[in-house]
Amino acid sequence: MEQIPYKIYLEENEMPAAWYNVRADMQHKPAPLLNPATGAPMTEQELEGVFCSELVQQELNDTDRYLPIPEEIRAFYKMYRPSPLVRAYCLEEKLQTPAKIYYKFEGNNTSGSHKLNSAIAQAYYAKKQGLQGVTTETGAGQWGTALSMACAYFDLDCRVYMVRVSYEQKPFRREVMRTYGAHVTPSPSDTTAIGRKILSEFPGTGGSLGCAISEAVEDAVSHPGYRYVLGSVLNQVLLHQSVIGLETKAALDKYGIVPDIIIGCAGGGSNLGGLIAPFVGEKLRGERDYRFIAVEPASCPSLTRGRFAYDFCDTGRVCPLAKMYTLGSGFMPAPNHAGGLRYHGMSAILSQLYDDGLMEARTAVQTDVFKAAEEFARVEGILPAPESAHAIKVAIDEALLCKQTGEAKTIVFGLTGTGYFDLVAYAKFHDGEMTDYIPTDAELEKSFATLPTIG
Repeated sequence: MEQIPYKIYLEENEMPAAWYNVRADMQHKPAPLLNPATGAPMTEQELEGVFCSELVQQELNDTDRYLPIPEEIRAFYKMYRPSPLVRAYCLEEKLQTPAKIYYKFEGNNTSGSHKLNSAIAQAYYAKKQGLQGVTTETGAGQWGTALSMACAYFDLDCRVYMVRVSYEQKPFRREVMRTYGAHVTPSPSDTTAIGRKILSEFPGTGGSLGCAISEAVEDAVSHPGYRYVLGSVLNQVLLHQSVIGLETKAALDKYGIVPDIIIGCAGGGSNLGGLIAPFVGEKLRGERDYRFIAVEPASCPSLTRGRFAYDFCDTGRVCPLAKMYTLGSGFMPAPNHAGGLRYHGMSAILSQLYDDGLMEARTAVQTDVFKAAEEFARVEGILPAPESAHAIKVAIDEALLCKQTGEAKTIVFGLTGTGYFDLVAYAKFHDGEMTDYIPTDAELEKSFATLPTIG
């Protein structure tokens, strides 16, 4: 076997030429999106009123295992892809573990995260359709930043509704968006009917991704020439993010490395779904077995404490219904600092995999997450995003378990992005001002009571 380097790079010609559609290999397909007015499965025509036409085709495609990546998108990818797979030798040494730890680093672009992989694809299809612009939501700001970059590249108007607590905590993130030409509005806002309604019901709220989605959809459907685009949750987004997993697998295969455990943070599911996709495919086809671990914040535990049911994808209840693990569309998450993980539901693909027992899920409180982030930063030299640090926390836990048992397992996790715009959060952690909030059973039951009745 060749000497394994610190960073495994793929050549440009080794970058994936097609996205992998894990649904083609799933025996139990994700349940269809439902029309909130009729309860019937959404048709292509209905979805095209909100999303770009070709993205609708990708959203509904349950049969094609691979979908070619257009050359225009691959040309953009080449600015920052393939991204490196890094052996965390220093972290291993610090932990004194026999485990081998690798992380796929997606923060090596100006947006600072994996979100650009789907943003450029969605902007491309919007431009190809001849649209004037797109609207979207953003939590921590990585998706809004990525979409603003993609829209600038294709000369599209970009309107971003940013969760208010993140808008206030991360002023520099919104300035990057504005630098790329995006119009950024704190959500909930008084600029939409849904925003005004939410503000009246929850005065002073810090908002949620569900709120911001509602406002962005209202904006899109109210203006001809605009469509709504989403940075996570949807099938099409996990499809685009499969480049992460495809590159990871290619890099591991290059050196004959077989992972035992693959770990990712989970909010809506885009990065985790993309990272594990080709490995899940192997497991579904009976070719190889792996453990997959989704890590979510204890303050917003959709997989570990949610219900697998049809629910609205947004707080304003204007979007289609999706069958997913959910805390209820009215659930208002605590304003923790992992803004990108503060969504009430989970991707239908990941929800189905979890329900089928093909994936595990764990929670972490934010003070433990920031301890792990700090430990990682001090030895590996990268300041991780709070979202990414959830995966770091569990990777460290698993490596320490290997230390106890003496097992030399191979652990791979997704380092979704950098935390250089999250320094307010790091300051609160260092100053001892960070708290851990976990919703009570009573709070969750109150939210579950609002789930829609289907059938």
